[in-house]
Amino acid sequence: MKDNIDITSLFARIEEAVRPFPKAAMFDLADRGYNTVFEQLMSCIISIRTLDETTIPVSLRLFERARTPEQLLKLDVETLTRLLFGTTYPDQKAYTMLGIARRVVDEFAGQIPAGYATLTSFKGVGPKCANLTLGVATGQAAISVDVHVHRVVNRWGFVYTRQPEQTLKILEDRIPRDRWIDVNRLLMPFGKYICTGPLPHCSTCPVFAECERVGVVKYQ
Repeated sequence: MKDNIDITSLFARIEEAVRPFPKAAMFDLADRGYNTVFEQLMSCIISIRTLDETTIPVSLRLFERARTPEQLLKLDVETLTRLLFGTTYPDQKAYTMLGIARRVVDEFAGQIPAGYATLTSFKGVGPKCANLTLGVATGQAAISVDVHVHRVVNRWGFVYTRQPEQTLKILEDRIPRDRWIDVNRLLMPFGKYICTGPLPHCSTCPVFAECERVGVVKYQ
């Protein structure tokens, strides 16, 4: 993919292509009104190693009982684990969430700070969740690189990286800052439904002409 690619045009075509498909989980939940930093962070923890089809209903089930740190702390580990049933490692995530809620109440008077350094200081919160939370909940310029984003931009030949952390740094250099949040908003569904892992839909891809199809052996 060329260095001087028109990101605005590229993203516009991708946005039209993914319009019929479900939104990425965090954006879907924000549209439903679950858009505070705390809610988005809890949902992102739920989403770790979990499909969106599970993340959304599990998040909704949790938010029926607890939408704030104070409400979450009223749940014991066993109850919270049951609410998280369906996600991966529900017991581990329950302890992680309760630990975060306790710190937010004790150190920040119940209001979780909207800063990258603070979010990543919580046990169990990495760059992906911190950036996605900040981008969706606050509109801060942030790029979140999940498995779909990492695969898509490498397949394009836009980056050549092995790790999502490496991908993140390059995307921050090459994508205009005002489009950072669109990286996950658009490329997650694009990678899930169009530029799929084993057999991408290259014949109907809106950015086929720009893509180098790195590693693609067969496509449909």
